Amino acid sequence: METYLSFLLFATVLAAAPGPDTFLTLRASVVGGRRRGLLTMAGITLAGAIQGVLAAAGLGAVLAHSEPVFLTIRWAGVLYLTWLGVNALRDALRRDGSVWAVAGDGPRVSGRAAFRQGFLCNLTNPKVLAFNIAVLPQFVGQGQGVPALLAYAMTLVVVGSVVLLTVVQLGSVAARHLTRPRVRRGVDGTTGLVMLGFATALAVEA
Repeated sequence: METYLSFLLFATVLAAAPGPDTFLTLRASVVGGRRRGLLTMAGITLAGAIQGVLAAAGLGAVLAHSEPVFLTIRWAGVLYLTWLGVNALRDALRRDGSVWAVAGDGPRVSGRAAFRQGFLCNLTNPKVLAFNIAVLPQFVGQGQGVPALLAYAMTLVVVGSVVLLTVVQLGSVAARHLTRPRVRRGVDGTTGLVMLGFATALAVEA
């Protein structure tokens, strides 16, 4: 129990550290509203659960130790983060505001697109898979089976979801007050620069 509580604290600190998932969810919530934020979070959560299952089943280690596959995942992550960054910057420069912004009675971006962006943002992040493979066994200990590894991996997913849910709530509250197009373009521009920064850092590590 003590080991699990230590992992829970570690997972909370890790989830609270801002990363691509955090900024993508925040942008979706501030610029697109609470529903967009929740759908983005749902995509991220599903991708995190898939990576956790792969790691617990041992498939993650196989992928991580296959250099061509791991490099493919890494560069896919670089390209996808770059794409997100460029699109956010493009939205910031649009005269009519972000494509995420609500227009009339509904948003211009489909819920499916929000879910897909969250899913791919997490799935193409090789650091998530690497963490599950390298760190989880240290907490679980030697000789533990798939159920124990899966329990720890899903704990990380749940904690991350709680943190992202908090981000969605804060972002959606802010959205009701940040109605000026200039402010929303500022959110897009900041997110775009941050995403490009993450993409550059990931590319340098490759």
